[in-house]
Amino acid sequence: MVISNRVRRTLGAAVAAVFSLAGLGGCERVPEVVKIGVGQPLTGNLKTLGQDLLNGAQMAVDEINAAGGVRIKGSHVKLEIVSADDQANPEAGKAAAAQLVNAGVVAAIAHLNSGVSIAAAPIYAEAKVPQLAISTKPEYTQQGVPTTLRLVANDALQSRAMGDYAAQLTGANTFAVVDDNTPYGKGLADTAAKAIGERGKQIVVRQSFDDKTTEFPGLVAELAKTNTDVVVTTLSDFQMEALIQQMSQAGLSKIRILGGDTIKTDKLAKVAGLVQAIYATSPIIEAREFPAGKPFLAKFNARFKSDPVYGAHYAYDAVYLVADALSRNGSVDKQKLLERLKTIDGNSPVTASMRFREDGEQRYGAISVYQLRKGQWEALMRSDRW
Repeated sequence: MVISNRVRRTLGAAVAAVFSLAGLGGCERVPEVVKIGVGQPLTGNLKTLGQDLLNGAQMAVDEINAAGGVRIKGSHVKLEIVSADDQANPEAGKAAAAQLVNAGVVAAIAHLNSGVSIAAAPIYAEAKVPQLAISTKPEYTQQGVPTTLRLVANDALQSRAMGDYAAQLTGANTFAVVDDNTPYGKGLADTAAKAIGERGKQIVVRQSFDDKTTEFPGLVAELAKTNTDVVVTTLSDFQMEALIQQMSQAGLSKIRILGGDTIKTDKLAKVAGLVQAIYATSPIIEAREFPAGKPFLAKFNARFKSDPVYGAHYAYDAVYLVADALSRNGSVDKQKLLERLKTIDGNSPVTASMRFREDGEQRYGAISVYQLRKGQWEALMRSDRW
């Protein structure tokens, strides 16, 4: 059969059209919903903190959906939260990460505990899912994977803040540095001690205890013998409550205490008057300290009938940042999302300054210093340079 040139041109155009349609068929499909994962401790001792983060994320999703969702290829797509309980345990955290990845999340706000975040990171990385964690251990972003992003300042900055602030306290010349002998607490205390020494101050007591000790006769004796002015500590709140009571019984009422965020709880309010002053540092800046914190707190309280207890505003901002990046990309491609998150100075309604460096660290992370006065932790200062 002889085919004319005209027929050949017609067939060629048809074939080209078929391949063109096939190419379009291979393009990214606009989903009905975009899923954002939240992996946090939702049972156990830390469930209150985990639920707080989940509440913040859910409130952001509901607000974004009410405003029309995210714009993907000209369509308005709704967001959906998928949650998983990591039980504050690394093995359970890996299972939670796998659950979120299998659910098809494009990003995960996960996790609270550094050990859990570190253990789960390879699972998110393999699936190219950006992992936005409130964890503070420096090693989290040093694993050689590109998907780890930190929402707050890390422990390296907090430990310097502890040491530097303690060293500049008026009349403070002799220091005790006391830790709970955990990798987190001891590492924080060691760097704080180094910062104190670099300021020309004298560390007269350096002791470690386990994270359950509540009897400190030997330490109290050393504090009295050395005329210690300031105790810098990474012990937990219940341990410091016991230590302060024992210090008071020994007549050591002029000592000042400076701890990390493990003592920044309501528990120390009942013993605050037994020592000269109690300070705490924290990378979790309270919502009320930000100019936009007041309206956030009003909305949160109206919905959940209570104030946030930890970092709800960071999870809230993280969702808004992810939504902003998705809309700017017009795509749900996870690699493009990660690239955008590392370069965007995007929408973070409460903190107004959430931006990641190329290594995943928070570019504007800061440490606040608080003093316990009349049963309330009052913010004294905040800085990203110590």
